[in-house]
Amino acid sequence: MLRRAIAAGAGLLVLVLLVLGVKGCLNARHDRALRDYGKNVADIVQQSNQTSTSLFKQLENAGSLSVTEYTNNIASYRSELDSLLQRTDRLSVPGDMSSAQKAFQLTMQLRRNALTNIANSISTALGSEGRTQAINKITFQMKAMLASDVLYRQIAKPDMETALSDNGISDVPIPESKFLPDDSWLDSTKVDSALAQVSGTASATPGIHGLGLIQTSANGQVLQDGGSATVTAGGKPELEVQVQNQGDQTETGVTVSVTVNGGQPIEQQISSIGPGETQTVKIPLTPAPKGQATLDVEVKPVPGEQVSSNNKASYTVTFQ
Repeated sequence: MLRRAIAAGAGLLVLVLLVLGVKGCLNARHDRALRDYGKNVADIVQQSNQTSTSLFKQLENAGSLSVTEYTNNIASYRSELDSLLQRTDRLSVPGDMSSAQKAFQLTMQLRRNALTNIANSISTALGSEGRTQAINKITFQMKAMLASDVLYRQIAKPDMETALSDNGISDVPIPESKFLPDDSWLDSTKVDSALAQVSGTASATPGIHGLGLIQTSANGQVLQDGGSATVTAGGKPELEVQVQNQGDQTETGVTVSVTVNGGQPIEQQISSIGPGETQTVKIPLTPAPKGQATLDVEVKPVPGEQVSSNNKASYTVTFQ
């Protein structure tokens, strides 16, 4: 009986130690997961802050950049934020951080979407036709950036810090993040003045400037503006967009943009197109749309282009 009692006691002791060991491992794993999440967020935030600094420095001072170079630089900042949003979406999120993660994702989405809309409006804002409307659109996106700052400061960051504190973690700082430098950018006059530096120092060369969207095909099938079509794409839809230089000057850095159901633009560039010349750009639709989709195709206006109504077309396409 004594031996049995000793054996039972030893077994119980082993079981208790095993349970404590497992709990300790789980606690250590949870602690490590929270720390890794906090450090990854900090890295994303710091890079977002760097993008903001570079972006608004560029907006404040165009330097000697041409209109095309300036437009491409703004587009590159949009790409940086797109990459940061993708990293945010791929974060491994501990349960304690689920609420904070949702707020953080929305913060980065607001910033990426705002800069996407700004990049899409820059070329028009640097021209003459539609300039005022484009300036107002850009100014409105500054408000979205401000909203992202408020969301991060009042919800995302405090929720992260609370989760870390509740788990006894005090050595993983969550950095501040202010994407919009100051409220002066909420005034369209400020935006107009900043962009005037570009249009004023890099005006269009003398002559007639104008582009035309001649034809769009989907996997070889010609589409009609405002019409509908059914296209067999085999999961790999591709547009072919014909662009004509209808002016008497060579144009460089011509951007062709496609959006699917109002989503993120898919763009390709024509490096150079001579007077009267027609070139075709191929634009794969990735990810491939399924079923019926609205395709909006635009050839971005070039500096000095007075009429751009023939630069756009919209198609309703059912992909099979």
